[in-house]
Amino acid sequence: MRWGASLATVSVLCTAGSVPAIAAADRAAPYRWTNVTVGAGGYAPNIIFSPSEPGLAYLRTDMGGAYRWDVKAARWIPLQDGMAISSYMGVESIAVDPRDANIVYLAVGMAARLPAAILRSIDRGRTWTTTPVPFAMGGNEPGRGMGERLAIDPHNRSTLFFGSRHDGLWRSDDSGAHWAKVTTFPIAGLGAPAAGQAHGGISFIAIDSRTGRIWAGIADPGADHLFRSDDGGKNWLAVKGPAPDLLATKGAVGADGTLYVTYSDGIGPSDATTGAVWRFAPDGSARDITPRDYGMGGFMGLAVSRAGIVAVSTIDRWQPGDTVWLSRDGGARWNDLGTRSRRNVSATPYLLHEGKGADFGHWISGLAIDPFDAGRMVYTTGATVYAADSAKPGGEILWKPWVKGIEQTAIITLTSPTGGAHLISGFGDIAGFVHEDLNASPKPTFTNPYLSNTNNLDYAGRTPHVVVRSGSLYAERPRDATLGWSQDGGKSWKPLRVPPIRLADGEQGKRYDLAGEAAVIVSADGGTFVVATPMPLVTRDRGKSWDLVQGLGLNARPVADKVDARRFYSVDFDHDRLLVSNDAARTFVPVAGLGLPARLSLGKVHGREQQYRLVASPFGTGDLWFQVGEQLYHSIDGGQSFVMASGMLKVELFGLGLPMAGKDATIFAVGTLGEQRGVWRSTDHKSWTRIDDDAHRWGGRYRVISGDPRHAGRVYLGTDGRGLFYGDPAGETK
Repeated sequence: MRWGASLATVSVLCTAGSVPAIAAADRAAPYRWTNVTVGAGGYAPNIIFSPSEPGLAYLRTDMGGAYRWDVKAARWIPLQDGMAISSYMGVESIAVDPRDANIVYLAVGMAARLPAAILRSIDRGRTWTTTPVPFAMGGNEPGRGMGERLAIDPHNRSTLFFGSRHDGLWRSDDSGAHWAKVTTFPIAGLGAPAAGQAHGGISFIAIDSRTGRIWAGIADPGADHLFRSDDGGKNWLAVKGPAPDLLATKGAVGADGTLYVTYSDGIGPSDATTGAVWRFAPDGSARDITPRDYGMGGFMGLAVSRAGIVAVSTIDRWQPGDTVWLSRDGGARWNDLGTRSRRNVSATPYLLHEGKGADFGHWISGLAIDPFDAGRMVYTTGATVYAADSAKPGGEILWKPWVKGIEQTAIITLTSPTGGAHLISGFGDIAGFVHEDLNASPKPTFTNPYLSNTNNLDYAGRTPHVVVRSGSLYAERPRDATLGWSQDGGKSWKPLRVPPIRLADGEQGKRYDLAGEAAVIVSADGGTFVVATPMPLVTRDRGKSWDLVQGLGLNARPVADKVDARRFYSVDFDHDRLLVSNDAARTFVPVAGLGLPARLSLGKVHGREQQYRLVASPFGTGDLWFQVGEQLYHSIDGGQSFVMASGMLKVELFGLGLPMAGKDATIFAVGTLGEQRGVWRSTDHKSWTRIDDDAHRWGGRYRVISGDPRHAGRVYLGTDGRGLFYGDPAGETK
């Protein structure tokens, strides 16, 4: 065969038939929702201890909301799971009342053009009062590691200041209920940034608890990057520091009134090349206290203890890696903690997912010293939160992940096979896992090849120990394979490589699998692999030889029947028709597809991370489900005919689970019925039952959903920022 051979196509018109009426939702079915345990997993820009109560701490994340450490429960408690507004899950800043441990504020807003608000709680985050604000935030934008931007005046605790990214300085004198711009502040703001860009703006507000002096750092280009007010914010004075190309990233005031500031030439977390650390004494004198020979990168993390111990962290010091510096004499001498540290990650072995030992960490933005125990130090990274109980002079420092209860990950894909582990997941940044125990952090097995993002998973319906996956690397690194296959349920893998192909005569052959865009599909018996390169390829000998699939157009993506090993399906979106193969993906021909809408292009996904919308049920040959736009269609005859199965539910995502009534699959869906958006279940394909509730909304940030083919009623739900959940009917024994 010639790799550049043209593909023949046949046009066919699909007509829509009548559909049965489906009832509206019946009463909600109570479900118990539990995080599938990984243990952190994402970027936590900062951690803040309460100055008024031992053991109380808060953590902010960039897309998964805020957490509170509960001493009695010995775990982190998520504080925003009941919020339905997606943007509010990106936390820009936290302010803890200096005297009343029950009062805490959040500044929330994911990005410049998304809703933003100030949240106030008088019960440690159990409930919130929400005040939408006119100034934008960037809880998941560059610069999110800076801060804190929100500060409480310790002399008048109903007064708050907020340093915005784009609109200058703002003030509230009624505990955040109303806000007014501080017109006397010298930097009015740069306005909304251009698409794809971000402003640093006012990077931090720090207030001296003794004198009330207010400091404001600036992280936008300009002549001055530090300002001071000695009259409660009415008048401001520029304070000279390092070279103008260095931006103020974080500031903290010590008990003696000395301000410490970290600087970087970028706002972070991945654009810094140089930096500095300065101290500004109460008498106005300033001094450069940058650790000598710190290497490349900038400085971001900053902590000052009540006893005057100062800690700073590097950021983007790729060689030899980021670290934390500690000084006990105001920055005159520094000790590199990284060189005398080791880590115990036995509780979260996923941190070994790249096939090497856990390093000190990257994107170290959050750094804190326990105000009630100067030997206890914590820091945040792009993957976890580390704590050490004895960061004392000399000797080895042991760091352990401090993450119980934190699930801060984005789920790209998942599958629940008919045998083996009940759940196999595909994550962003940390590859994915075989979850033998849903309540224990999994060991990493997604190696050979290791891919930071897993984009698709498939299993053989009749031989589920055969699993295939495709993925991509978060950073551009040399790679030889983005596909893998397993014959032991995902516990070990072998790479799968496709040959170069030419899309047209005269073109040079190219391996299209290396871009990470190509999905891989496996037949029901595990013997046939199809790879959705621009011209799909098929192998029946684990990649030793390959053939071009006949009858499919460019960029087609087949789906394997989960029972019949010779049958595959595909959608020709360009010609609005359904195709079927009855010879193990050698050739595809049109099938009637009666009952489908005329325009199938509404069922097309865009991007490798979207959940595919044509699904074959494991409960019968020819049992197909196809989402077209917001409607769901069902076929029991291999695509010859379809009936609509979503009724009035506007479907966003769907998945199949073990039948709970009759022989048909239970359908789980994310969608909207009437005015209610949520997670739904249908056991009879006639009515929908809401199975989430107002305490479990997770910002409405849903990525993928699937039922379990062996556990009645169970559903798996992947979010964008709050990790992976499994849900069971509330009356079921766990």
